[in-house]
Amino acid sequence: MFRGRYSHSIDPKGRLSIPAKFREVLKTGYGGRLVVVPDEHCLEVYPLEEWEQRIEAKMRDLPVFNPEAKMFGRLYVSKAKDADLDAQGRILLPPDLRAEAALAKEVTFVGGGRTHFEIWDRQRFEEFQRVHQDEFPTVSQKLADLGV
Repeated sequence: MFRGRYSHSIDPKGRLSIPAKFREVLKTGYGGRLVVVPDEHCLEVYPLEEWEQRIEAKMRDLPVFNPEAKMFGRLYVSKAKDADLDAQGRILLPPDLRAEAALAKEVTFVGGGRTHFEIWDRQRFEEFQRVHQDEFPTVSQKLADLGV
């Protein structure tokens, strides 16, 4: 599980150092192999094993002609790129992924207690947090009602 927030910077070559806490989980539990995919606000980073089990395995189980599955594959899964931790604990973020997530130099890693983490442009995350902070009590109550 990934939890917490960490601030880092992307270097001029597009390399990004993974926070030590995340890096430890990735190296010991997953061999440092990752999948990076843009979503609507940021980049999602999955250990390869989690991506294969949580996304690809479920996609394989869906009917081949299911229109929603096709759309999900075309619009989300097709953007996924493999990445590996280098010896210094960094990943290379290709220009197209950085552009899609509007990543400049300063980023925030967001670990939301799940099996993947997110990489946000720092200003974009601060704005997201500012805009949605008032919704937190309602979301918390909904999750409590679900037994979380």
